[in-house]
Amino acid sequence: MTVAWIDTHCHLDAPEFGAADEADAVRQAARDAGVAHCVIPTVEAANWSAVRTLAHRWGDSYCLGIHPLYVPQASDADLQALDAQLRLHRDDPRLVAVGEIGLDFFVPELCTPPMREKQEFFYRAQLQLAAAAGLPVVLHVRRSADRLLKFLRQIRPAIGWTGIAHAFNGSLLQAQAFVDLGFKLGFGGALSFERALQLRHLAQALPLDALVLETDAPDIPPHWLYTTAQARQDGVPQGRNTPAEIPRIAQVLAQLRGMEVDGLRAAVWRNAQAALPKLAALL
Repeated sequence: MTVAWIDTHCHLDAPEFGAADEADAVRQAARDAGVAHCVIPTVEAANWSAVRTLAHRWGDSYCLGIHPLYVPQASDADLQALDAQLRLHRDDPRLVAVGEIGLDFFVPELCTPPMREKQEFFYRAQLQLAAAAGLPVVLHVRRSADRLLKFLRQIRPAIGWTGIAHAFNGSLLQAQAFVDLGFKLGFGGALSFERALQLRHLAQALPLDALVLETDAPDIPPHWLYTTAQARQDGVPQGRNTPAEIPRIAQVLAQLRGMEVDGLRAAVWRNAQAALPKLAALL
């Protein structure tokens, strides 16, 4: 396949994309924009089957996991079910990672001592399942980089980690620590805001082979889709973020790095396959 764009993180099963025919149109629009492949993470046991079905229908790939925002209602039975699903679908070429997993210390309800403890329990357990399955991990990193790194170092497969630190917005030192462990860092629409000074600095300072592109659609819209709270209150709708925004996000990143878009496309194409090795056979 000719080198094309990959959206390494988009929630195409989200209700914002409507019924199946509307979601099909969204995916086709992305394909028309040059996005050849999408990686669709899951967030809870209830959406594992739907995401798997979408990935197979569109020729994309998927991840299985329990998102930290869904940990409050998760149980040990969900971890057992995840283990069973990873074993059942181990030979599915479209199952490329365990994710989206991680820690979220931004949402106040998740920052109480009991919820921090539960989040860390589920994160550690899913790292162990990923290591046993020989799969990369796709990480949710929100004010939690150091704790994520601690457990990645403690639970490290013999062959080492690969994967993606999704929507990364930590320090350069933390970014380098993830890279040193084998991870790529996901950059998306947040990069397009001029006030995102630290994020833009990261995008410029990190080595090119550390970066992948993502939208997190329908979340994290780029500035050209963003509507302020006041405008929304006045009836102006929020633009819908979709994987079709990847080429324009890439233009922002290329400009920040002072490079040609074609060179960036080739680099992030390679980087995505390094982060999620099963992609190579699908592309």
